[in-house]
Amino acid sequence: MDRDLDQNYQREIRRGGESAGQCQVAVIGAGLVGSLLAMLLARRGFKVDVFERRPDMRTEKIAAGRSINLAISTRGITALNRAGLSPSVLAHAVPMFGRMMHSKSGELTFQRYGKDNSEYINSISRSDLNKMLMSEAESTGNVQFHFHQKALGLDLARSSLTLLDEDKKETHTLGAEIVIGTDGSASKIRDEMCKLPGYEVSEERLDYGYKELVIPPGPEGQFLMEKNALHIWPRGTFMLIALPNFDGSFTCTLFLPYKGPVSFEKLTAVEAVRNFFAAEFGDAVALIPDLAENFVSAPLGHMDTIKCHPWNVEGQALLLGDAAHAIVPFFGQGANCGFEDLSILEDCIDEHLSRGGNLYIDQRRPKVGGDDVRRRLKEGSANWHQIFDELTRRRKVNCDAIADMAVENFTEMRDRVADPKFLLMKSVEKILEKEFPGQYRSRYSLVTFSNAPYKLALDAGVVCEEILNSLCKDISHAEEVDLKQAEKLINQKLAPLLQQYEPLLAH
Repeated sequence: MDRDLDQNYQREIRRGGESAGQCQVAVIGAGLVGSLLAMLLARRGFKVDVFERRPDMRTEKIAAGRSINLAISTRGITALNRAGLSPSVLAHAVPMFGRMMHSKSGELTFQRYGKDNSEYINSISRSDLNKMLMSEAESTGNVQFHFHQKALGLDLARSSLTLLDEDKKETHTLGAEIVIGTDGSASKIRDEMCKLPGYEVSEERLDYGYKELVIPPGPEGQFLMEKNALHIWPRGTFMLIALPNFDGSFTCTLFLPYKGPVSFEKLTAVEAVRNFFAAEFGDAVALIPDLAENFVSAPLGHMDTIKCHPWNVEGQALLLGDAAHAIVPFFGQGANCGFEDLSILEDCIDEHLSRGGNLYIDQRRPKVGGDDVRRRLKEGSANWHQIFDELTRRRKVNCDAIADMAVENFTEMRDRVADPKFLLMKSVEKILEKEFPGQYRSRYSLVTFSNAPYKLALDAGVVCEEILNSLCKDISHAEEVDLKQAEKLINQKLAPLLQQYEPLLAH
């Protein structure tokens, strides 16, 4: 930015704007994406106001609302690195090197995620990470959080936002030069944008819900199951999973249909719950205190896939995170995908600046004097329009791809992980990853351990399935795989696809 213009503009915004209810950037939603976004914009010198309906989770205890665990991997770490936060975040995470499968008889089978222990995902508390991001954003001095503020409407013609202060029970209107909706799958900002011609949204609710329980730590804080694994009890049409927490506990989540012979509608009585868990998850029962009582009283969560387009209204409003692309949690990519939005937004900004663009906010009723200043501020709005358009172009196809893969992965986790043919193919895949490093990349590896476009992972997964089906057709043990044939198939089918994105395939 031009330093003199920026200082003059910032001074006038603060002096004249606040009394008129005016702000530069209004972020709606103080969740993970909104808080990290605020920090990244603040580091560029912008004043950011974040409006959140809930109370401040750092000072008041609130319900988690969503699953309280996250699995942070390469894409999320990349975004956190941009803010200089990944070391402090990962210091509070538990590495998970693979899946620990629990059979009905209690037998354990470990399935590694990566080619070796250098590839793993990180289990971390959603609320702990959210609190850390809010505090780091505030520490910039350019971010102010406003709690108990419910978004009611967005008037794009007047560049104004209507909010309800739920403490004071008062409605107020705020002028906002840019409004960014990070307000989740039930986004009010998305609702307002979709009233415009040419804007569309699709919402699909999974016919499965979930409830959470907790396995507490042992008497001396020890983990009562394998610490460095994501535990899965796959049962065909339903499953239980457990993720480790930093304090030695595990968060358990049961995914079950809403209705049917084995469903949440059948598990409303304590005795029914006891019998169900004893029959299906016997080795977990002894680890969960007051299991049946806690299960009956636990809230029932739902899971949605949301796709919309466009994500922005010119340079005025933008959707990010779940507000733009909510996905089901079965690839562990919800937070990672939302954080990657911010990495791509940063890339779009940097590329725009390198081409000689600027990042001024378009103050439609400018309080700074001079025709040159007004002209340059207006140019800034056009620049944001270009940035938001480019972000949407890059992200839409990839976010649609991970949404589809997440639903697919649900079937894999609850059902296929116990299928002998599937297990053989996965064992062969691990051999291929070791024998042909960099040449063979599985869908899971591309999604979890690279920054390659999600669409590439989707397409590569189809090719990998073809290769594995061919190699496993006439063998019964992974060690029997024909490596010469494997190399031929990889070079013919997979290599041309991966070579297009070589720089993004590294961690």
